[in-house]
Amino acid sequence: MTIKKVHYNTSSTSFYFAAGFARLKDFIDIKHAVILVDENVFNLHTKKFKGWNVIVLKPGEQYKQQATVDSIITQLIQFNVDRKTFLIGVGGGVVTDITGYVASVFMRGIRFGFVPTTLLSMVDASIGGKNGIDVGVYKNIVGTINQPSFILHDHLFLKTLPADEWRNGFAEIIKHACIKDAAMFKTLEANNLKKYQSDKKLLNELIHRNALLKSKVVIADEFESGDRRLLNFGHTFGHAIENTYKLSHGQAVAVGMVMACMISEAYCSFKDTNRVIGLIKKYGLPVHQSYNAKKVIDVMKADKKKVKDIINYVLLQKIGKAVVMPIDVKEVENIISQMETKNLS
Repeated sequence: MTIKKVHYNTSSTSFYFAAGFARLKDFIDIKHAVILVDENVFNLHTKKFKGWNVIVLKPGEQYKQQATVDSIITQLIQFNVDRKTFLIGVGGGVVTDITGYVASVFMRGIRFGFVPTTLLSMVDASIGGKNGIDVGVYKNIVGTINQPSFILHDHLFLKTLPADEWRNGFAEIIKHACIKDAAMFKTLEANNLKKYQSDKKLLNELIHRNALLKSKVVIADEFESGDRRLLNFGHTFGHAIENTYKLSHGQAVAVGMVMACMISEAYCSFKDTNRVIGLIKKYGLPVHQSYNAKKVIDVMKADKKKVKDIINYVLLQKIGKAVVMPIDVKEVENIISQMETKNLS
């Protein structure tokens, strides 16, 4: 186990890399904690939760909504939770998003931490303090920025991870490489999914590298006024198609990255779209999704990244170097419409 403490503006998060779930009891009082876990994880690892207060959630993005929050709060009241209680989210990005949001608003704020159980959550979703819920097709439009006290990685959870969830995690890893780490991009090109699944040391290094990469970006810009916006690479278009077409987050981001690369060709003279497409395909992710331009544009117009008639689009100048480009909504509409029938698969 490796412990790394990351300091933000007004708080800090302790990372426990390659730790065991049982280590929680070393720093959390089991009598004053409640675990939120989705039923898939609970059913696969029931023994791990013996002795803990547990609330089991329905799995899936469709449950990341206010009705779930209300249900959780009702159960917390039944557990006689007070302001000294610790809320612990055990699961993927949906669970950690909900946990952080509930903890931020219940009793005006209680302490919380995460045990991410998916690759995507270990390298991205659990990190940075963004917590929230969806409203219809509008992703994360309600939420808070509030840092967890700890994030503990137990890689045993990855052994029961479905193949699709491994691929989803690599979407965010590829994103990090595209925007901030050209050397990691080359490493990903030199390896493949099966290699990372079979080589424990290589996987540990990759997770560690990505977690600290994202943390470093967040430390410099916790409330997303500058460089943190770069982490939205692939997400502007990705979020617009994710719930609309019921894609996984990784699938949507992968398609969104391809769209962003193609826009980057026009606005930043980006020359490596084919390399990005090749890497996305190598890790089993899609590069195209058929869509209705009007529906997608309507969702994008409500995106948090839009300011008046401008969308702050994250584009690539080269692999490892991203920029935020303000683009008029009308120009984005034209691009999305022109790309509607183009198939890259």
